[in-house]
Amino acid sequence: MRKYVAPLLLALLLPACAWADRVKDLASVAAVRGNQLIGYGLVVGLQGTGDGTDIAFTTQSMRQMLSRLGVNPDGPLSDFEQTAAAAAKVDLKNAASVLVTAELPGLAKSGQRFDINVSALGRATSLRGGTLLMTSLRGIDGQVYALAQGAVNTTGVNESAAGSRVAVGVPTAARIPRGAIVEREVENPFERSDHVILNLHDADFTTARAVITAINEKFGPDVARALDAVSIAVRAPENVSQRVSFVSEIENIVVVPGEPPARVVVNARTGTVVINRNVRVSAAAVSHGSITVTVSATNSVSQPNPLAQGQTAAVQNADIAVKEGRNPMFLFQPGVDLRQIVDAVNQVGASPSALIAILEALKSSGSLRAELIVI
Repeated sequence: MRKYVAPLLLALLLPACAWADRVKDLASVAAVRGNQLIGYGLVVGLQGTGDGTDIAFTTQSMRQMLSRLGVNPDGPLSDFEQTAAAAAKVDLKNAASVLVTAELPGLAKSGQRFDINVSALGRATSLRGGTLLMTSLRGIDGQVYALAQGAVNTTGVNESAAGSRVAVGVPTAARIPRGAIVEREVENPFERSDHVILNLHDADFTTARAVITAINEKFGPDVARALDAVSIAVRAPENVSQRVSFVSEIENIVVVPGEPPARVVVNARTGTVVINRNVRVSAAAVSHGSITVTVSATNSVSQPNPLAQGQTAAVQNADIAVKEGRNPMFLFQPGVDLRQIVDAVNQVGASPSALIAILEALKSSGSLRAELIVI
């Protein structure tokens, strides 16, 4: 009999722990936030897929870069020749203007590396095989926080020959893993503030109360208090080392979050429908059918009699048939859950588009007790 005790206890404990999450998965420290960076740069080394002669700012950027490197892009020409060369367009088929975007990680220190994204700005058709030249990445305040440079990594392919074209992915967008180096640190209040602020990923009063209760039960009363449904203030030690250990313990506390509100998410483009477990439907009768109209045309030839003065003519005969499907009506009892909704819809063989129409009709009738989100 004893050998069945442990499995039975495990089976009883699993449902209670299945919905528990760590604080780390529910919230983040406000001071440890990322910052968006952006920069303008040049990608060189392309195989004839660059901007060419049509993009003036690419030519201007290349001239300015060569001038800073001590190279005269017009060469040792006379004054008249230099004026003519400056007016001429430079065909930069192997270079392209790009925008570089990235997110500076929170608490990033000088010298650390992070990933960047590179996107073509002009008429370049592919960035494959190119190299990003040194680019300054600036924040919203205009300050330079990082420098980016390196070989771009793109998986897209765009090839054409003999009038045929094959495109796989997006060859004008690329990525450089660890392609930027932090040059300036962003100030944050983690070391100086009296409290550590935790921000929930999703605003929920029930989840905020559960997190506060769990923290106070472990560290004592009034250690954590709610600011609103998202932010929680936690009194933290002044010593930085102790504060790091304190936040680590908080992140690993296991709590049971509040149930999310009832939602039905519909993607009209792909026909995807997601219904969470809290959706309920009041009493309603639903019938969904479709009308199919078939038009068939047959061509024939009208031949006049041998002695008649008529002409041979082509005649088109059309047959139209209308068919209406006979789908059974199904009844929703008050308070049915997700499984009953899905089973009822599957019994009538509703397609994804038909399911979307049924859900929208239920919401309009007031029978669907959920928020309907169409994306």
